[in-house]
Amino acid sequence: MSLLTETDFSKLDKSHNRTYEVHTYGCQMNVHDSERLSGSLEAAGYSKVGAGERADVVVINTCAVRENAANKLYGNLGYLASVKKKHEGMQIAVGGCLAQKDRGEIISKAPWVDVVFGTHNMGSLPMLLERARHNQEAQVEILESLEVFPSTLPSRRESSYAAWVSISVGCNNTCTFCIVPSLRGKEKDRRPGDIIAECQALVDEGVIEITLLGQNVNSYGVDFGDRYAFSKLLRAVSEIDGLERIRFTSPHPASFTEDVLEVMAERENIMPQLHLPLQSGSDRILRAMRRSYRSEKFLKIMDRVRHHIPDAAVTTDIIVGFPGETEEDFQETLRVVEESRFALAFTFQYSPRPGTPAADMEDQIPKAVVQERFERLVALQDRISTEENAKLVGKRVEVLVATNEGKKDAALGRHSGRAKDSRLVHFEIDPDGPQPRPGDVVTVTITKTTPFFLISEEASTAEIRRTRAGDAWDAAEAESCATPVAKPLPKGAISLGIPLIPTSVSKATLTTPIYDVDDETR
Repeated sequence: MSLLTETDFSKLDKSHNRTYEVHTYGCQMNVHDSERLSGSLEAAGYSKVGAGERADVVVINTCAVRENAANKLYGNLGYLASVKKKHEGMQIAVGGCLAQKDRGEIISKAPWVDVVFGTHNMGSLPMLLERARHNQEAQVEILESLEVFPSTLPSRRESSYAAWVSISVGCNNTCTFCIVPSLRGKEKDRRPGDIIAECQALVDEGVIEITLLGQNVNSYGVDFGDRYAFSKLLRAVSEIDGLERIRFTSPHPASFTEDVLEVMAERENIMPQLHLPLQSGSDRILRAMRRSYRSEKFLKIMDRVRHHIPDAAVTTDIIVGFPGETEEDFQETLRVVEESRFALAFTFQYSPRPGTPAADMEDQIPKAVVQERFERLVALQDRISTEENAKLVGKRVEVLVATNEGKKDAALGRHSGRAKDSRLVHFEIDPDGPQPRPGDVVTVTITKTTPFFLISEEASTAEIRRTRAGDAWDAAEAESCATPVAKPLPKGAISLGIPLIPTSVSKATLTTPIYDVDDETR
């Protein structure tokens, strides 16, 4: 049998009508990558699997941040092994950060996997699948540097109204707990003109909300030596006619500059929302983490945020139980959380990641101690979230209507979406009147709140504004001949549409489960 080469692949007839599905673990960057993987597959002749059908190709886009990432991957691969035996010609591909890290080990542990690819060569997936099928052997291709910037690849978005736009990839920081820089590489910035052109093209398609993505989004400009490049980019993107909502994630406190807050306050279409990772309130632990800021600087940033954008909702990441953390260190974290008044906190119990400096540190904290501190932190943040959300009762808020946000929407006859500050809002609409479409904007009065979402029960006061995004949703539904039913995502899932913040604050792992995966979020 002759082996298929890359040159041979370009000559193949790719109109094979094979179906695919992509499952995503991890952060917003992985979600964005999955859209590009889907787009690359469709450009190569694959089509998305229909509801209730089994895909010919299953792609798992992995995350390596959490300790149990590998367990989840191999658990799902074990399930897929039995499925593959019953589905002739089925292929399984594993990509993303864990694939970049483990490389050939995946094939060794799960020899029924057909393709393993890394974070730097996502565009190679269709060719690797064809090569594996033709050569009848697994293909492993892991590149050490970026082959093609992900945003130049074709994209298949699940949302007609919201989109991700990557402005950079990689990270130049050396946080001792984080494995991402070794898997994503050094920061590489896109040209501003390319970013603006992509945003304009999305708006021309009907998108009204864009989230700018980067591992450290506000360090954008490091490639061309402009410390203020990110605020300039924000201002340029905000000038695109028809773009109603701009978000970005995640900025790094060490790179935060006043000009970013100034442009946020100046432009109405830049949303009053920030995700600002704290990680720890203890200066000693921040130093051990190699986080190049201290608690005083963080709190000063929070003060400046409140000064420029008084109604901003700030969310954060916090690690509990980092090696060497004492009760005094933890009390410092509680102090900073109390002073910061976060709208939401993603709280993590530290878990060692092989290959990171922190994994080899002494004074690893016993699990029972970590759990007890974790529960105290969650209780504190739950109280703060409850108090902050309660301030919004009686206020009018604009909600971008979404799909897959409210699990009980169909049963309760309600709709859901995100306010400008990204808080989740469940609201009622007069069932006998006009109904909003995903992408439309509805103004509602908040009548009650929980720590995790807002509720509007005053259907008579809701005001619907039909948008181009709603029109685009109608067009997409008509094209697919699909019934417009919003099906709920699995627990803990991240939608491929509007950028989400999970409604939980406890052990948010930001993973999209595939099959039977334990729920780690509240």
